[in-house]
Amino acid sequence: MGRPALVGRPSLVEAIGVHADAVTRVLARADQAESLPALGGMARPDGVVIVSERFWAFAHQDGSVHEGRMLRSTHWAARIPFLRGLVRLTASLSPLFRRRGAARPGERWLLGAALLAPLTLVLLPEQVAFAAGLAVTLGLVGLLLRGRTLFLHGAEHRAIMAAEQRLMSATWGGEARPTRFAPRCGTNFAVLVFPVAFLAQRYWPIPAAFYTPLAVSVASLAFTMELWRIVQSGRRWTRLLLLPGLALQRLTTQEPRLDETRLALTALASVLSRELPPTLDPPVSAAAGRSS
Repeated sequence: MGRPALVGRPSLVEAIGVHADAVTRVLARADQAESLPALGGMARPDGVVIVSERFWAFAHQDGSVHEGRMLRSTHWAARIPFLRGLVRLTASLSPLFRRRGAARPGERWLLGAALLAPLTLVLLPEQVAFAAGLAVTLGLVGLLLRGRTLFLHGAEHRAIMAAEQRLMSATWGGEARPTRFAPRCGTNFAVLVFPVAFLAQRYWPIPAAFYTPLAVSVASLAFTMELWRIVQSGRRWTRLLLLPGLALQRLTTQEPRLDETRLALTALASVLSRELPPTLDPPVSAAAGRSS
């Protein structure tokens, strides 16, 4: 963004215009809906992903929209505390690793290697493992936050908040600007993970072994996911736990341009077009001319 468009490649404004009519029809219907599914998402350097429990969509800056179904956990796994959180966390990453998902093939390999790195770090001496883990973490952050990611992160939040406030059409037109700070953002989850992981490592009850760092990491994520369920329950006292993450979002999101917000709303419309009762209107991906 900010650079001239490549020859033969549409600008972001032109790309969104490819399917603007289909998107605005879906957004208008969704604004009138009595209920909508819980929504989440993620920002990429070249687009925005929006997900519900059943569907995902990735709106790319080139005008394409990639779609798919989310991984569904089995009924028994969804009922088991701690396991259900790990399953849900794994499912949330599925749009990144689909063949026509939100990451390119080379990037999928890099992300997979970064996620699996802790399995090998446990075999290294403690100081070497710390240095390697820090390098992997910084590299992963740099990979995920390059380009316009922070601005598209703000656009993703704005689109989801517009859905919750039924201001999607007004947000598309620029008349409304819902907040770019979101209570269900992964930033809030990350802020909860760090103190849980610190306490788990400090007070781990089992004698140390080569697998202890991995076990502590998995246990910390599982416990934090249970805490996350409580935080998202809407109880008044739990809002205090969100304050550090909401403050940190001032760094992890930036104010998006209107065309970036419309890109996020395009992904949102793709998901909602499959969640809402069917109509005779063509799907958003068909208007874009590409889907997975």
